Amino acid sequence: MNGPAAPCEAGTGPYQRPLEEHLGLPVDGVQSTADCEAIRGFQTENSLEPADGYAGLATYRTLVAVQARDQPNAAGGCPVRDYLVTCVDLGRQLLWAQLGEDVLFDPVPVRTGRDSEETRTGWHEIYWRSRDHVSTIYDDAPMPYAQFFDEGQALHGRLDDLYDGGGSAGCVNLRLGDAQRLWDLLDVGDQVYVWGTKPGTGT
Repeated sequence: MNGPAAPCEAGTGPYQRPLEEHLGLPVDGVQSTADCEAIRGFQTENSLEPADGYAGLATYRTLVAVQARDQPNAAGGCPVRDYLVTCVDLGRQLLWAQLGEDVLFDPVPVRTGRDSEETRTGWHEIYWRSRDHVSTIYDDAPMPYAQFFDEGQALHGRLDDLYDGGGSAGCVNLRLGDAQRLWDLLDVGDQVYVWGTKPGTGT
């Protein structure tokens, strides 16, 4: 039987205000005990670790995905087609998949290419898949559930923190569980559409 939760003692995070607003808390940008406990509850509900009440980048990116869940393509950035399209929104750092106007894979947070190594925009096609792929370019880095769509750029899972290092070398990184679910949905020949500008990059 679990004992009482440890006191929530995280300080003010860089994304304090968006979390406060979403959770119906006073929007003052300053962490309180009530804020900390509410943010920790949000993290727990969305399987984020650590669930410590700190409004950091991983929690914010998850918030963006949650807020987009009902209508991820409300702005019309991803073309609606009568075939399956995996949509990669660089501006919001989100990925989802849609068939026509039906969303078959709910939006999830991703990490795309860093400045000078941006994920290439436009239409792409998955041309090769490798479930247990290991990079031959980047120090034997694991790339589980890799689905390659453009000259070495791939959708793939990441074993480590999704948000360390400022960005990928062009691939679209997903949390491991999300990458596995996407692998189960897609196949060679499926279409990927990438658009927008990742915050902090030049294109």
